[in-house]
Amino acid sequence: MNDENKNAVTETQENANTSPETKETKAKEPGVGFFKLTAWSLRPGSTGVAVMIMGYLTFFATNTMKMSPALVGGLLLASKLVDGITDLFAGYIVDNTRTKWGKGRPYEWCVVGMWISTLLLFCVPESAATPVKAAWILLTYLFANSIFNTFLSANGTVYMVRAFSSHKQYVQLSTYGGVFPMLIVAIFNIIFPSLMGSIATSQAGWIKLVAAFAVPMTVLGMLRFFAVKETNDVDVKAAGQKVEFKDILEVLKRNPYIYIISLASLVMNIITNMGVGVYYFTDIVGNVGLMGILAATQFIILPMMFIFPQILKKISVMKLIRIGIICTICGYTVNFFAGSSLPLLIAGNLLTGAGAVPISMLASLIIIECAEYNEFIGIRRLEGTLGAVDGFAKKVGAGLGAGLLGIMIGLAGYDGALEVQPASAITMVRLLYSLIPAAMYVAVYLVCRFYKLDKMMPEIKAANEASRAAAKAEHTEE
Repeated sequence: MNDENKNAVTETQENANTSPETKETKAKEPGVGFFKLTAWSLRPGSTGVAVMIMGYLTFFATNTMKMSPALVGGLLLASKLVDGITDLFAGYIVDNTRTKWGKGRPYEWCVVGMWISTLLLFCVPESAATPVKAAWILLTYLFANSIFNTFLSANGTVYMVRAFSSHKQYVQLSTYGGVFPMLIVAIFNIIFPSLMGSIATSQAGWIKLVAAFAVPMTVLGMLRFFAVKETNDVDVKAAGQKVEFKDILEVLKRNPYIYIISLASLVMNIITNMGVGVYYFTDIVGNVGLMGILAATQFIILPMMFIFPQILKKISVMKLIRIGIICTICGYTVNFFAGSSLPLLIAGNLLTGAGAVPISMLASLIIIECAEYNEFIGIRRLEGTLGAVDGFAKKVGAGLGAGLLGIMIGLAGYDGALEVQPASAITMVRLLYSLIPAAMYVAVYLVCRFYKLDKMMPEIKAANEASRAAAKAEHTEE
């Protein structure tokens, strides 16, 4: 903690003793408003659907393109080598952006590129040789994830803290605003498996099905750009200084807390994007269409988002995330005993879905806490870099999920050309749907116990607000 912030904390605490500001005053902080809340929330719904569609890539490649699961898994894993480079540069570029549209807002146009690339993933030339198919999938996947999705991950928190100004608004965006993405993805998970069984029976069918989602999701995803402008200046202390790579390295070195939420995002996305459900319902339950019924139960979870703001008044964001992780562990344990029992599968799905909500929807609040911590210890806030780190974890998770699925079921003897899979492949599918993800979440829970920022935030926020006010007054005098 630097001297400036020590003085700021002292001054703020003294002022707090005489200030007329009360809880009633804080309660009068303006909310987001329904229109902006809706427009803001539709973009993560749009990109969420794109990510879910990419989760079907391994199944498409093995069962329609007749490619080796291990080959497809290897391609998706290879793409992660590029992600490490593009994420670092994306954070650097976003943090240095200054346009008439703002710092984070311009990168919303990557929604268009992401959906075009997602559609092209399923346009691989069917009659081409295997190396051509492999190159096509790798390149289009790189564009979708390593370029467009990278910038959409890096710009999110940067955009939010400059478009909105209070903790109350951040909580509303991350909780109430989470209803729309969950609703959109839940509807997708109901509709897509049913349509897949009747439409995606050939490559042409896959293209038709993906395009039917790509067009409306692109339109919805771009509404945020046109409806929400950047108006809040949180960079007053930086005074327009350019971000150097040494600033990024300093943040990566001195802020250990960003790696904790990134680990949680990594594991959640590994499990979510494995796409093992389609194999489980095809080969164990025996009816892939029942996935739609399972997805429909997610609507039961939606009301949770309306009570989160009240819960967050009593406990910290990280504590709520840890509670969610415990629910998720219980859900995957239920899956192990479920077999083909739909009631047990529904129970497991409700627990895992509810448990994953805090990680999925509240990560941006943790990133803001990390940015506040950066400012508090005297280094650059760099929300873009922090968002890129978390985004990198999510994309690595997505790639690892799809890649590991193909590799592990391939090693277990899965063959898309067979009508009946060997017992070893069935066992692997079952484990990937239950105990393996449960064990991964146990590790995440243990790591999350080391997160300490939630206890430090009152002091950090008081110091930062005071030092910003001092910097603003100094610039005004000049």
